[in-house]
Amino acid sequence: MNSETAKTETLARQTIESLVREDWGRLLAALIARLGDFQLAEDALQDGLESALVHWRRNGLPRSPAAWLLQTARRKAIDRIRRATNFRSKEDEIAHLMEQDAEEMAMEATPEIPDERLRLIFTCCHPALAPKSRTALTLRTLGGLSTSEIARAFLDSEQAMAQRLVRAKRKIKQAAIPYVVPQREQWDERLQTVLNVLYLIFNEGYFSSHGDAQVRVGLSNEAIRLTRILLTLKPDEAEIEGLLALMLLHDSRRGAREDQNGFMVALEHQDRDLWDGEKIEQGLNILERALLRRTPGPYQIQGAISALHAQAKDHDSTDWSQIVQLYDELFRFQPNPVVRLNQIAALSYAQSPKLALDRLRELEQDLATYQPFHATRADLLHRTGRINAAEVSYNRAIELSGEEKTRAFLSQKLGRMLRGE
Repeated sequence: MNSETAKTETLARQTIESLVREDWGRLLAALIARLGDFQLAEDALQDGLESALVHWRRNGLPRSPAAWLLQTARRKAIDRIRRATNFRSKEDEIAHLMEQDAEEMAMEATPEIPDERLRLIFTCCHPALAPKSRTALTLRTLGGLSTSEIARAFLDSEQAMAQRLVRAKRKIKQAAIPYVVPQREQWDERLQTVLNVLYLIFNEGYFSSHGDAQVRVGLSNEAIRLTRILLTLKPDEAEIEGLLALMLLHDSRRGAREDQNGFMVALEHQDRDLWDGEKIEQGLNILERALLRRTPGPYQIQGAISALHAQAKDHDSTDWSQIVQLYDELFRFQPNPVVRLNQIAALSYAQSPKLALDRLRELEQDLATYQPFHATRADLLHRTGRINAAEVSYNRAIELSGEEKTRAFLSQKLGRMLRGE
């Protein structure tokens, strides 16, 4: 292989990798809009990528690689439909696709690829799909992650994740889930579903200690990237801005969340010099823009709470009273005991651990098997001097912890308390 051929091959591979990373969602969304079939669109796009690798290595890159790939994928879809057993029932569809292809061939300018990603996002996150399927399908179709990458992130076998994705696509087809952006009257409810999926992806990468660290970081970065895409598609939505700000502010603390031995470090003990100042600035600016729209929502409120942590020079100087008030606002949108638990933790610093401990009793029945409840109670009991009772709560929290790093963190706190440190 001469140097020129090697250079062409390298350029072809790099371009394909870039297209998969940056344009997969846009290309797939455009194909689904034309074909009306998730699986056919994905298979055709994969076929197109294989053709691209062969043709571009031999002939060099086309003027517009993305447009070339979309057109080739559409032709591959036509080939697949022709080979199908129900070919005759698809003749009109094939004729329509061939007509589109001929029109684009006749155009001298490179055809513009329509951006159908907003429709794709809402279809992937439709309430009729199981929550885990929404997450996996969003990562596969919009993010371009491979099935094996998604499986590793969620500690599933590749076969199980592949089956989940197939079932989700089949349900979209069989249940005739519409490939549309919801009407205004459905917008707020459906947008929350989309945002919840994106935040779930982020949390899996940020808070979970399961799996490989690089996979987890990649998952959080993917959630941030997808949220940026959503904000580009709907630039005036305050809650999208709120979620993006919240993710950036959380992610700014990633470098301080573990010590050099891999043990978790509590927020109050984190070295704030290790926080990412650029992400904090980005998050604060986006949050300010969202709040100026005066359409408050749960992600903006959570972002505001995270912003107060980011702006404080240390744990003690945090504006805990304002955080307590913000949790009251959050409870209006999300009236659940977990919000109250977080508020009680903030109350222990705003007023006193004794008052917080009294309020905690109200949640005992609802959160009896919730690990953070027992960890919070252990901390409050410790701070009020009730060491024996705190030891019982720490042991219960450790027993309920599903992750080894969390158990190690709580065991470490228990050990320090018993040693009087």
